[in-house]
Amino acid sequence: MSAFEVGMLVCFGISWPISIAKSLRTRIVAGKSPLFMGVLCLGYAFGILHKLLYSLDWVVGLYALNLALVATDLALYFKFLPHTAPAAARASPP
Repeated sequence: MSAFEVGMLVCFGISWPISIAKSLRTRIVAGKSPLFMGVLCLGYAFGILHKLLYSLDWVVGLYALNLALVATDLALYFKFLPHTAPAAARASPP
């Protein structure tokens, strides 16, 4: 375990509940990138695999929590995506 690894996971972990709350409150996901969130999920999954195979410690829980938060935000993206398109169409000038 590294204090820097924990710090990175905590900093990233703080941002996702804020993003999730905004998605739930506004139901608008414009500006979010599903590709970016998918790559993050993959990265956290690789981090979990590394911890499970090579250096199991409690930090694996932080990886799992971050993965769950990003996956939740990604799911909200797809849930609210139909609501984004009409709002974006109304906002653009003719």
